[in-house]
Amino acid sequence: MKKPLITLAVASALLSSPFSTVADTLIHAGKVFTGTSNSLQENVTIVVEDNKIKAVKKGFAEAQEGDTVIDLKTSTVMPGLMDMHVHLSSQHGGPQTYLERFSLNEADYALRAANYAKITLDSGFTTVRNLGDGYNETVALRNAISKGYATGPRIYTVAKSIATTGGHADPSNGLSHLLRPDVGPKQGVVNGEAEAREAVRTRYQDGADLIKITATGGVLSVAKSGQNPQFMTDELEAIVETAKDYGMTVAVHAHGKEGMKRAIEAGVDSIEHGTYMDDEIRNLMKKHGTYYVPTILAGKFVADKAKIDGFFPELVRPKAAAIGPLIQNTFEQAHKAGVKIAFGTDSGVSAHGDNAQEFSLMVEAGMKPADALLSATVNSANLLGISDILGTLEEGKLADIVAVQGNPLDDISLMESVSFVMKDGVVYKQ
Repeated sequence: MKKPLITLAVASALLSSPFSTVADTLIHAGKVFTGTSNSLQENVTIVVEDNKIKAVKKGFAEAQEGDTVIDLKTSTVMPGLMDMHVHLSSQHGGPQTYLERFSLNEADYALRAANYAKITLDSGFTTVRNLGDGYNETVALRNAISKGYATGPRIYTVAKSIATTGGHADPSNGLSHLLRPDVGPKQGVVNGEAEAREAVRTRYQDGADLIKITATGGVLSVAKSGQNPQFMTDELEAIVETAKDYGMTVAVHAHGKEGMKRAIEAGVDSIEHGTYMDDEIRNLMKKHGTYYVPTILAGKFVADKAKIDGFFPELVRPKAAAIGPLIQNTFEQAHKAGVKIAFGTDSGVSAHGDNAQEFSLMVEAGMKPADALLSATVNSANLLGISDILGTLEEGKLADIVAVQGNPLDDISLMESVSFVMKDGVVYKQ
């Protein structure tokens, strides 16, 4: 439920009175994971004023006149969760998914994205990176949410991904030449250094927050290879250089080793999926400080669906069967090696709202529950470059706060049942 609006007259009276104070919201938390350590604090009051955390105090502070108290004494409270790899405007539903580009319009994708955004927020994810649109629909949705006439997480979007001709994310793949559109940098398809720079500048013009490139083949695209390199080194360097001129980070879809190697050496910020990384790639990532966003959940999803006749096109099915089962082991090896990891699911492949299932898969592969939570809070904020405003529960940070019943450090699956969601100081679920 949202806070009641204060009328202009009441606000004026409050401001004019020398004895008036702005009312606070007091969250009485039985346990708190602040993100500043790996352990829980007990019996804490989080004081929220407007959209920021005013204080984090030991004990249950007494409310003053006008204050609102939220009783979460039987819950574990933590920073709002972040998913660094979602696709809000789609959700894979089998064979018909590949036909939707012939039947849906831009408005259909936008309205569907709004629905999945609300589901994502209700699941406890208050911030997401949206890594690929068809029509820049999440640029519009991001703006609508920030202006208050749509409900959803804080969105950082790439708008349209950047691919090469025939590569993963080329929107003309799989079409007869009679239907194939003429695509170029505007549509996110580039060939050569000049077009690569143009595509980045077009994303900036379109309102994107960051850049995403598909450095190797992919699983679900209607193309043969799921791992071949698809950008030359000069193209990658042009994209990274241009993106940094505009203050944008670069996320990289990659399964195969060579594509990852070229991208990391070009200076990208994160590798998504990373299926066939080896010791050389892990060492390169550590050397360059490159983040790994695993998306284990998506790998499990496509591996399971590949067993179903007709769920994927025959060109896609063997890629899903081969690549999908490997990602959890890739994550395990990367974690053991000390690669920086940020939480990401590729939701839209799997169902929106199931994002938190990734936590259990990470813990199953050897990560401690506290580190899994840090990957979705502190680490994700670092990757986005927003650690000054989000990622921990500390004075001065934005009031993005979620809670679960019980202790997720004892049972990480509790993260799949978030019972309280506050974003920007507004309660959306309680």
